[in-house]
Amino acid sequence: MADFVFRVSPNIVLGSYTVSRIGQFTNEIGSKFMVVLDPILKQVGISEKVTKPLDDGKIDYFIFDSVAGIANTQMVEQALELARGAHINGVIGVGGTQALNLAKIVCEVYNENHDFYEFVDGAVPSANPLPLICVPSTIRNPYVFSNFTPIVDSRSNSTKIIKNKNAICKLALFDPNLTVSLSENQLSSMSLEVLCLATEAYLSPKASFFSDMVAEKAIELTGYALDGAPSLMVTTPSEILLSQGGCMAGLASSTSSQGAATLLALSTYTKFGISQSLVTSILFPYIIEDYAKFKGDRIARLAKILRAAPNEASDEEACAAYADYVRKKIAKSNLPARLKDLQVSIEQLSIAVEDAGQLEIMNFLPRSMTSDDLFDLMKLAY
Repeated sequence: MADFVFRVSPNIVLGSYTVSRIGQFTNEIGSKFMVVLDPILKQVGISEKVTKPLDDGKIDYFIFDSVAGIANTQMVEQALELARGAHINGVIGVGGTQALNLAKIVCEVYNENHDFYEFVDGAVPSANPLPLICVPSTIRNPYVFSNFTPIVDSRSNSTKIIKNKNAICKLALFDPNLTVSLSENQLSSMSLEVLCLATEAYLSPKASFFSDMVAEKAIELTGYALDGAPSLMVTTPSEILLSQGGCMAGLASSTSSQGAATLLALSTYTKFGISQSLVTSILFPYIIEDYAKFKGDRIARLAKILRAAPNEASDEEACAAYADYVRKKIAKSNLPARLKDLQVSIEQLSIAVEDAGQLEIMNFLPRSMTSDDLFDLMKLAY
């Protein structure tokens, strides 16, 4: 097991209507902010849940909502120019993964004097970052707590990783009321993505006793949300349980590592704009079956925590039950069960695999894998 190093950051606030207090929290950090806002929140009419408390708190801010589709380096450059011109004290990222990733990168490189693309090409930022406040509008957020952020390089349409300083995110504010913009299918696929994130973190060679504890809790909470709690003592609404599970999975992933399904889903989204959650949910049962060959005892433990398998089941039975549980959830939610159902060709997937194979995450997969191994997984799920 890896050495355990943990810094208590950021401040996490999770609960219904907590976004109404964002003005109070923001005042404690600074007085002038750029709000990176996911445009979908305007379309569904819930952006005011964030902007009104800022107005009431007399916060000086402006909105950047040009996060159209996949966030890329050109968008970061545009946001950086506006942020530096306004001499802001910090950034508030509101929305899904793309908006939050863009906000993180702006904070990281805001005070740097070097060309932005030096960091895209691998240089590590050294200047102090701006404070970042993250307000996720989805239940899964794999990079809020991580020390790196993926971005699409506009020059090559490939995924690049930008390193982040520790404690870049000063506040992560999870409000389940902001997830109302998600459809039932999105919630279903993201719930499976949360389970996958937690499972990958649990199996990673970077896992520690802390990441194990948090991953187990993420699995348990998400299971309660999907299947109901085993006891009437647990009366928390499912939307709050999903947010709690997503928060815990993000923490587990950041203190351990992501795995093959998340890596492949990221590169497929980068190259072809196909939903990361859908790709992850399709790959997830195949990942379970692959990892069960050498980490069956740990997968079996998660299966029993999830209540996908009875406590008396053998490791082999529990692993099979976990994969079957995921496939049944996919069928019940009427989600695509095969990658070919996403209207993507096997030739296109090979390009995504090649992109994934270049990322540093490859070094921390639960087992040593090459690009050929990743492609074999894709073919199984195709």
